[in-house]
Amino acid sequence: MKVIVFGATGMIGQGVLRECLLDPEVEGVLVIGRTPTGQRHGKLREIRHDDFTDFSPIAGEFAGQDACLFCLGVSSLGMSEQDYRRVTYDYTIAAARTLAEQNPGSAFVYISGAGTDSAGRSMWARVKGETENALLALPLKAYMLRPGYIQPTHGTRSKTSWYRLAYAVMRPLYPVLRRLFPRYVITTDELGRAMIAIAEHGAQKHVLEASDINAL
Repeated sequence: MKVIVFGATGMIGQGVLRECLLDPEVEGVLVIGRTPTGQRHGKLREIRHDDFTDFSPIAGEFAGQDACLFCLGVSSLGMSEQDYRRVTYDYTIAAARTLAEQNPGSAFVYISGAGTDSAGRSMWARVKGETENALLALPLKAYMLRPGYIQPTHGTRSKTSWYRLAYAVMRPLYPVLRRLFPRYVITTDELGRAMIAIAEHGAQKHVLEASDINAL
């Protein structure tokens, strides 16, 4: 399987990229991003691209890819709806449309979020929900993942300083959370393996909540 990974320098993307490079069923990984991952691997190829609303200059790179693992995202904290929509909706749909044009029927696995609701009151939940709906309307095998609490592992770390602080505080408590809420907490490596499994074999649902992801 050949996969494209977006958001490979973020916390979730770092974990997903790690699992892709370790998985023998993944023969090639194409990372598209603005900044390099800093990794070197025989399966890994990176393309720098700045305009995430227009992938036409590199559209040919999407051809022949079996799946896209889309981990790119930002916190809505302190962002206007217009700016948040640009990153969350516009970037995602631009990538998905390019993949659909170049390789219709391939898999698009999207990291959404618990509580996503296109009719919700929260701005982030509404924009995420609209993004999910747009993805499901494309000629792709699209899957929406709504994980709960995600614990970074194997050196993966958030780009956001206060997130890093929060995860550092929560790290000693993770075994307790895992014991009390096993269906709703997951590690970055487990999430990466779940995304690869969905990309390769599909899933019974197109919208997977935290318990569905953990069951996978």
